[in-house]
Amino acid sequence: MALGLLLDIDGVMVTSWKALPGAVEAVSRLADRDIPRMFLTNTTSRSRNEIAELLNDCGFSVDADEILTAAKLTAEYVSSTYPGKRVWVLNQGPIAEDMTEVELTEDPADAEVVVLGGAGSVFTHDSLSKVLEMLLDGVPVIAMHRSMTWSTADGLSIDTGVYLEGLEKASGKKIKAIGKPSPLGFRAATDRLGLEPTQVVMVGDDMHNDVLGAQASALIGVLVRTGKFREEALNALARDEFGPYPDHVIDSVADLPELIDKISGT
Repeated sequence: MALGLLLDIDGVMVTSWKALPGAVEAVSRLADRDIPRMFLTNTTSRSRNEIAELLNDCGFSVDADEILTAAKLTAEYVSSTYPGKRVWVLNQGPIAEDMTEVELTEDPADAEVVVLGGAGSVFTHDSLSKVLEMLLDGVPVIAMHRSMTWSTADGLSIDTGVYLEGLEKASGKKIKAIGKPSPLGFRAATDRLGLEPTQVVMVGDDMHNDVLGAQASALIGVLVRTGKFREEALNALARDEFGPYPDHVIDSVADLPELIDKISGT
């Protein structure tokens, strides 16, 4: 069975931009097999070029055009859905080089579309209140992703999804998210691989955004016990015999080459 790979980055390959044990070797072994791959990440604090440089510094061999970020996906969506509209981006990190398809503005009063990126110090009371005001006024608000947390060397930090739920409840409106676990992101990634979703393996540490989200889009889901993985959350799923459950669970990405052999039947 021919397979393609989608690999999450943070919590799977690295944490705080330090390679996880065995990750470099495993990714290299898979690359030697010429398996089509993309690195699908909700990271919004850095551009694709910066991410590729950091990964290469860690020992990986990755090209920027192999990386598909939530920012890039969102730029493509906004440019096709709201062509020519001025876009205010609220995001923790410089990612303008991955959003060249849209006309950016730093002035919310001048914006015709709002894009929410990764959470951080820019998500202030004033800025989020402005987003709510614009949302209530009918300005389209798009989120790069709906992640609730991200993993750092110091532990978990809350992310954009926490704020989205509050904004949606306050406004009575649903905010479309483009990155994982949205089918839009998975579809864009599988299209780039030139494969059907059922041929693509998604590897991640986020059980809902990465793995169950991928499985809901007909991909094969692989959960790693690193990064933001929590055993108690997996156990809770196991107790629900009628609910979704990861297709495969491995200790780390270091175990992925053997699993790919098993799935492909080689």
